[in-house]
Amino acid sequence: MSWNPTHSPDCPDAGGAPETLIIPRARDLGGFEVRRALPSPRRQMVGPFIFFDQVGPAEFITGQGVDIRPHPHIGLGTVTYLYDGAFEHRDSLGTHQMIHPGAVNWMLAGRGITHSERTSAEARAGTHRLFGVQTWIALPEDREEMAPAFEHHGKAALPVIEDGGATARLILGRAYGQESPVTMQSETFYLDVVLAPGAAFPLPDNHEDRGIYVTQGAIELAGDVFEAGRMMVFRPGDRISARAGAQGARLMLLGGATLNGPRYIWWNFVSSSKDRIDQARDDWMRADWQGGPFRLPPGDDDSFIAIPEELANTRPREPKGR
Repeated sequence: MSWNPTHSPDCPDAGGAPETLIIPRARDLGGFEVRRALPSPRRQMVGPFIFFDQVGPAEFITGQGVDIRPHPHIGLGTVTYLYDGAFEHRDSLGTHQMIHPGAVNWMLAGRGITHSERTSAEARAGTHRLFGVQTWIALPEDREEMAPAFEHHGKAALPVIEDGGATARLILGRAYGQESPVTMQSETFYLDVVLAPGAAFPLPDNHEDRGIYVTQGAIELAGDVFEAGRMMVFRPGDRISARAGAQGARLMLLGGATLNGPRYIWWNFVSSSKDRIDQARDDWMRADWQGGPFRLPPGDDDSFIAIPEELANTRPREPKGR
């Protein structure tokens, strides 16, 4: 399927200054770096996206890898999308799924789910790389307690838009007349866009909240240059087109409809209710895997991540920013 952004009468030549610029916080997790753009002091969400982590790029020697032990979520959906490397996903629904570049893992936590993500034994057998993005999407208030679910869609199942030096894969939601096969609970768009040097690509203008995150290269917007590791958020209705610099660029475009209000976010939990987060915290601390609401993933139930000691007696803070 093809669509030509450079020939659209609604596509500006370039421009649209961002309303908000976010510089992610970098954290070393022991062998690889994570850059967190959302939530930030200036902005809690972009549309329903409430958490946005760039993972890597990182290189691992033989025998090394990532081990994210079982941990819980409520009130959100998680999206894993890789440029390089692979993850082995297990969850308390019994899912066991590898994810590779260009595919999407979509896990709906709803009222509660537990999952782990690890480097597989096959990948650890040699040197390997890891580079990708993980995001959380807050659920609408009337769906926060829905049953948990999991979907995997391979690279070939996601719509691709190609033209004018731009290639865009639609990961979630609707944009440019195309629709991802992933089941969404609110209006959303999420795209992986690769731009050749000098190529331009517009943001969809039919969504209320819109942002761009640069993962590689640099782009120009309204005469300003934004390099990798920057997120820009734009005013509703502004016509926005990003143009790649001399080395090209890779972008994540994200956004959608805003929710009915801010969300509390505490550790791995998201909710419109402080009391609901308190309940989830207490449930996880009890570690009652047989009678409680949380289960450990089959095949990965020998350990789990405990709530950090410094958080155990705290409550979620009042949300800041939009």
